[in-house]
Amino acid sequence: MKFGKAVVKCRVVILIAAVVLLVPSVLGMIFTRVNYDMLNYLPEDLDTVKGQHYMLDDFGKGAFSFLIFENADEKTMRDASKQIKEVEHVATVLNFSDIADGAVPEELLPDKIYDALNSGSDSLMAVFFDSSSSSDETMNAITQIRKICGRQCLVSGISAMVTDLRELCEREEAVYVAIAVVLAVLAMMLFMDNFLVPFVFLASIGAAILLNLGSNFFLGEISYITKALSAVLQLAVTMDYSIFLWSSYNEQKQKCPDNREAMAKAIHETVTSVLGSSVTTVAGFIALCFMTFTLGRDLGIVMAKGVLLGVLGCVTVLPSMVLVLDKPLTKTMHRSLIPKTKKLAAGMVKIFPVFIILFGALAVPAFYGYNQTNSEVYYDISKSLPKDMANVVANTKLKEEFGMSNTHMVLVDSNLGQKEMRSLTAELKDTDGIKLALGLDSVVGSMVPEEMLPDSIKSIFKSDRFQMIILSSEYSTASPEMKAQVSALKKIIKSYDPDSLLVGEAACTDDLINITSVDFATVNTISIAAIFIIIMIVEKSITLPVILVAVIELAIFINLGMPHYMGESLPFIAPICISTIQLGATVDYAILMTTRYKRERHLGNDKRTAVITALETSIPSIVVSAMGLFAATVGVAIYSDVDMIGSLCALMARGAVVSMLCVILILPAMFMLLDKVIGKTTIGFSPKKSV
Repeated sequence: MKFGKAVVKCRVVILIAAVVLLVPSVLGMIFTRVNYDMLNYLPEDLDTVKGQHYMLDDFGKGAFSFLIFENADEKTMRDASKQIKEVEHVATVLNFSDIADGAVPEELLPDKIYDALNSGSDSLMAVFFDSSSSSDETMNAITQIRKICGRQCLVSGISAMVTDLRELCEREEAVYVAIAVVLAVLAMMLFMDNFLVPFVFLASIGAAILLNLGSNFFLGEISYITKALSAVLQLAVTMDYSIFLWSSYNEQKQKCPDNREAMAKAIHETVTSVLGSSVTTVAGFIALCFMTFTLGRDLGIVMAKGVLLGVLGCVTVLPSMVLVLDKPLTKTMHRSLIPKTKKLAAGMVKIFPVFIILFGALAVPAFYGYNQTNSEVYYDISKSLPKDMANVVANTKLKEEFGMSNTHMVLVDSNLGQKEMRSLTAELKDTDGIKLALGLDSVVGSMVPEEMLPDSIKSIFKSDRFQMIILSSEYSTASPEMKAQVSALKKIIKSYDPDSLLVGEAACTDDLINITSVDFATVNTISIAAIFIIIMIVEKSITLPVILVAVIELAIFINLGMPHYMGESLPFIAPICISTIQLGATVDYAILMTTRYKRERHLGNDKRTAVITALETSIPSIVVSAMGLFAATVGVAIYSDVDMIGSLCALMARGAVVSMLCVILILPAMFMLLDKVIGKTTIGFSPKKSV
């Protein structure tokens, strides 16, 4: 009560402090860098990641793009090459004419090089940058190149994709928040008992969201997925806490003569209840931090921080706003649209065996679909982007006209002899799916001695430590063919140099596939174990955690199993994140009902009466909470052009509804079936002894 009284007493100071803190929060949000490259979250000790660092250190080359010039003559190509070389952070520009560079007659260069770099009236130009694939410098250089070349030039590669993705996300992010806010307000206005209070909730939650986004500045950078989802998720997840405070305040107003005293008691009750509820949500997000693929840590830290700030705002800023606006809030009260649920609860409990059978009937197909969905996810990030995006158009043209879908860079010891290099290049070129192998020896050809080439060309392929071979593949990223190709290429280059490295998007994605398959199992195990322990401590029971986690896991299996039966493919990150987020965010529904069921049994009521009362009193809160999460995410799912974001929001929206139905329909049936077992394995369950 002391904390509640202090908040009530300092309500004006709290509101002033909240407004003042918004200024640095907005500045922090503006200056927090956003990373749009998923491959940046791979562990630093992987060979592919080390290879990227070596490319920068030894060759001064990080990002790589193919430029496709449509209907361009030789003069156009030379002029464009000259201008592109002047762009800041462009390290090397390479086309057929540049290879010759006036030092070697074009007719002496191998025909395969000309054929690979030209197709009809279209020509290719390779551009290396002296900055990493997703750095701001590279993205700015890509933008500048597009301005120089105009519509005649298409830019392919991961850097161009990241550039387009940044532009798309920056355009859509404000819309995401606007949609989530509007739909959440409508849901609360419909299902709550006041027309004005949803706007008060949003003001309080909005302040907490800005504080969370602003404090991300201290993390250095966040991923675009975290930035796009954090505000929506924080709004959806922490809305429950505001609803609880409002309900408790209205209840206390009936008992207390003074609004301030009522609020102090409501804050005390909210702190007690919300802390227990928020711990499970935070545990779910913290579990993501154990992923080797560090995007999980990025999202987990930001969202765990957001939940804690949401709780803090709920018991400080929100009560202060409610007290200041008490009169207009009183005038805007109305009846909730949720009908009385006593008859519904009694009817459902009466036929509880039906829901036990339903649980058993759904478990097997849901689990099967869940496992199939996990094996059918896609890892090619370009699949999550609109088909008319400039980079997607460029990649499609590169594949269809030039037969190139991917580019590998091979790094081998610089001391490897010319004969061995020619043999290695030949073996690599003969690998299934390799369209072109471009190294110093392939450029020189059998008729031109290496000494004839200028240093500007030599430096492209050779450094003090490494020699580089550029390979062009016709296979798509993350395809079974590409997986086999990466394996074959690694085997070949290791036979010539055990310390050799294969670098590029496809090799990184292959590592990503191997890592995330392990991460999924790790995160699932940690989140279930953590939430099991929390429920065991909160409910003082051995069996209740098993029952609650089983019900929510069924909801997760149904939610993540549906894409398999609907013929949909999810981005790889979706099952990992959703299984944890849905468990952490919606297990609260089950805890709410369980706590009331335990209380009724402890008061001496028989199991049927206790279950009916728990179900009747819980349905309104669970429905409002689930509809809030649904409303905050479904609009973003429909609107978003980025499938990575749209899929996550769609799964969260559907997961909220599925969890709600599982808790309302199946959990009471579990209580009826296992009441005796629960009683024997739960502390404080037995009825009070009458005096």
